[in-house]
Amino acid sequence: IAALKPKGIKVVAELGAVRNSIGADALVADEIITSHAGVRVRIGNTDAEGRLVLADCLSHLREMALEAEGPHLFSIATLTGHAQLAVGPYSVAIDNHPARRAHTAQRLFDQGALWGDPFEISTLRREDWSFVDPRTKADDVINCNNAPSSQTPRGHQFPAAFLAIASGLDKHSHKSSETALPFTHVDIAGSGVEGGDWQHGRPTATPVVAMLCALVEAARP
Repeated sequence: IAALKPKGIKVVAELGAVRNSIGADALVADEIITSHAGVRVRIGNTDAEGRLVLADCLSHLREMALEAEGPHLFSIATLTGHAQLAVGPYSVAIDNHPARRAHTAQRLFDQGALWGDPFEISTLRREDWSFVDPRTKADDVINCNNAPSSQTPRGHQFPAAFLAIASGLDKHSHKSSETALPFTHVDIAGSGVEGGDWQHGRPTATPVVAMLCALVEAARP
């Protein structure tokens, strides 16, 4: 985008980088932490730590998006083994309601197929929201169950619901909301490196091509 400078598109990106150390200050199961959005998150699984950082980045960008013209929020992460198990070497796109009305995941699917950067489409369901419902009065959402995502039904869909809640985007996800914010979660666990080999595989740069082409196509008058 910096090289092509397409008209009508401005991209703001945040990268969350946190040292994941073992020690006295490390997360423990059943601990409750407060997200950037003020949401109380119960830790159900300490191996689901990346989504905590991602949610805070989304919350910060949510505040910026409320002042922006025509915003669309994306999260991109190698988030779940379930995504790789479900769709193999492809990226997965999951829209909230405003993003679905804009056909964002479908645009990624279509442009990805056209330019050789394939996508699959998943859908948020009521079960994904209820899966992360609070279990006590002390918390607002739970980050994960205590099993690997690859052994959990809808293991790559429910994290998108968690991200929306923990970042405060769930308050901007309804058709009736005057401050509706389109949000698309992209899981590249299966597509980020060649052969799905995260120890030795070469990075693929996916989904840069598909997202660029989808954004340019959406910005056309």
